[in-house]
Amino acid sequence: MKRLVRQRPLASACSLLSIALLLVQGAWSDRASAQRTPASEIEVVQLRPNFYVIGGAGGNILMQTGPEGVILVDSGSTARADEVLATIRRLTPLPIRYIINTSMDADHVGGNEVLSKAGLSILPGAVAAGAGLGDDVLANFGFASVLAHENVLTRMSAAEPPIPSVFHPTKTFFYHQYSMYLNGEGIQVIHQPAAHTDGDVIVFFRRGDVIATGDLIDTTRFPFIDVGRGGTLQGELDALNRLMDLSIHNVPLLWYPDRTLLVPGHGHVYDKLDLLEYRDAITTIRDRVQDLIDQGQTLAQVQAANPTLGYRSQYGADSGPWTTEMFVATVYNELAAKKDKP
Repeated sequence: MKRLVRQRPLASACSLLSIALLLVQGAWSDRASAQRTPASEIEVVQLRPNFYVIGGAGGNILMQTGPEGVILVDSGSTARADEVLATIRRLTPLPIRYIINTSMDADHVGGNEVLSKAGLSILPGAVAAGAGLGDDVLANFGFASVLAHENVLTRMSAAEPPIPSVFHPTKTFFYHQYSMYLNGEGIQVIHQPAAHTDGDVIVFFRRGDVIATGDLIDTTRFPFIDVGRGGTLQGELDALNRLMDLSIHNVPLLWYPDRTLLVPGHGHVYDKLDLLEYRDAITTIRDRVQDLIDQGQTLAQVQAANPTLGYRSQYGADSGPWTTEMFVATVYNELAAKKDKP
């Protein structure tokens, strides 16, 4: 288990916990969110007595344990699913009961088949109760449920090339929020529309005070706004503000561990002050681009003006699947389209 404590200046009156996790994946998609270099090994960090982050298998996987079994948020990549399962088995003999997908990205849903089939439905007598259901339902009946927003299932079902149904969620919701109570924990699965995609959810474990954010936060780069799958900059900022509302930070003069912990889709664990910096960085870049648009500048001129100055070294990339130029172009195009509307 690796822990890095990042010290802030004394002016901030606190020091914050940072957790180093390798983030990788390999899966069927060639989308930006799925093009990462495989990690050499799976890493596990314990956040609370019954909360763990599993890194190195694609998107970060949050695991919560309790008397009723294991709840997973995301399942990593297909290529590392067996390793993730072995890691879970080393941590606990309890059955996997639920997998909650934060989006439809390959590095978040790629382990759905292996981990679901290794689990057991939370419903008593589930297999017997399945009599009379269709074969497509029975194929996954009795396994751990895979929960996601309905937009995740819709986009996975319509994808080209087709995404095999074994990776699809088996349970969906279409309204603002899905709530349940497991392992003595109130769990809220909250839809964040038109953010990274149109199917993003955050998963809030209320008693543990741990939030899985999915790719609404990616500490390794500027947030990936997947316009082709319903993502927008404004939706991303709305989601970050929602996370700010849900988060609580303890700001004592001495170190105390009590605070809301946010597990991002990729990168190290955040708390509220980390989130504040991330949110403000994206907001500042948005405002700079808007000012340049108001001056009548073109996209090429905006790119040359470097509106990411001060943040590029931390989140930027000049090559790869999601570069700084791509992020700025997405911001520009969305803001310019709003300006052109009558």
